Amino acid sequence: MLTPTEAARLILENIAPLPVLRQPLREALDLVLAEDVASPIDLPPWDNSAMDGYAVRAVDVEEAAPDHTVVLAVIESVAAGQFPQRTIGPGQATRIFTGAPLPAGADTVVRQEDTEDAGGGPDRVTVVAGRDARKNVRYRGEDIRKGAVVLPAGTPLGPAQLGVLASIAHGTPLVHRAPRVAFMGSGDEIVDLDQSDDILAGRKIATSNSYTLHALIRRTGGIPVDLGLARDTKDSLREHLGGARDADLLVTTAGVSVGEHDFVREVLAELGCDMKLWRVRMRPGAPLGFGLLGGTPWIGLPGNPVSTMVTFELFVRPAIRRLLGHRLPFRRTVPVCVAEPITLGPRLRHFLRAVVQPEGAGGALVARLTGPQGSGILTSMARANALLIVPEDRAGVSAGDTLAALLLDDPHHVAEAPF
Repeated sequence: MLTPTEAARLILENIAPLPVLRQPLREALDLVLAEDVASPIDLPPWDNSAMDGYAVRAVDVEEAAPDHTVVLAVIESVAAGQFPQRTIGPGQATRIFTGAPLPAGADTVVRQEDTEDAGGGPDRVTVVAGRDARKNVRYRGEDIRKGAVVLPAGTPLGPAQLGVLASIAHGTPLVHRAPRVAFMGSGDEIVDLDQSDDILAGRKIATSNSYTLHALIRRTGGIPVDLGLARDTKDSLREHLGGARDADLLVTTAGVSVGEHDFVREVLAELGCDMKLWRVRMRPGAPLGFGLLGGTPWIGLPGNPVSTMVTFELFVRPAIRRLLGHRLPFRRTVPVCVAEPITLGPRLRHFLRAVVQPEGAGGALVARLTGPQGSGILTSMARANALLIVPEDRAGVSAGDTLAALLLDDPHHVAEAPF
């Protein structure tokens, strides 16, 4: 059996970013750029005011104070969207508003709060403070220079990045398309929520995996395609798997162990799946499968709810990120201090559900288990914000030991599997 790190590496070696297309900005959130984007303009395109006030020459106002006020002649008013028509000369000012272009001759915007009515109408203003001399001006190109690469290929497009592209009128970026991720479960005892009476009576088990997988795929940036629930027969499995023909990734849950009703592996082999991986040295989630079905990557996850979520995090999530074009597919790990002793079972790499939070004066990260760690206790995942990683050479962990933890809400990612 492979280690989790070896399994993750093998899976990603067989997955490549999806083809590219041009996508409107409003549909490009969380997609990944497939080309460098250079700006065709300076941004800002002209020197402009950073606030409402008066555009002036610094030399005229730098000595202004409450007991040494300066009176200037106001020669015009310029709002955002307008352009000044007159040049500022000695003793002159232009009434200006945020974002409006700075008139020639001006190098300062005096904020409105540092001025007073000079009397005699709107053509005169009194400056009572010189603190803004040579300030409150946004200079042409100070954000972006014409010809500069503003976003390189491989950049994930978040709200700020979309705003940058909009600011340079780049309305259809070239991105890797979002992957269609088909998923399905199997088992005669599993039903959907339309059979809630049987679930509540204890005759059937709800397909919680269908809902967690749908959410996990969406949150990772994929497009979920629910193939439904197959029965524990080869014919039912073949019928449901047939719905994955147009998928970019196929994910199955359950049916990948060694029970006499676990037919997924056998059916996939009959359909021509090139099986590359079967079982991993870890807990939970040892019965993990990977192969290529007609060129489509398939990842088979265990059926126990916790095992499904843990193996999704370690193997499916990085695969979806690779399909999206991310260069850093894996979450990083961080060192944590274990708050309590832990006794382990077999010598496998364990991924324990934990709450990690800073404690003490120094804010060191401390990990505490969420409670019982059985692979069917889904609430252990609902309470967790991290997976505490215990190496396979450890039979137990003492309070105060330092281990690595994978934070489930950490936005930072790395290139290689850190687990």
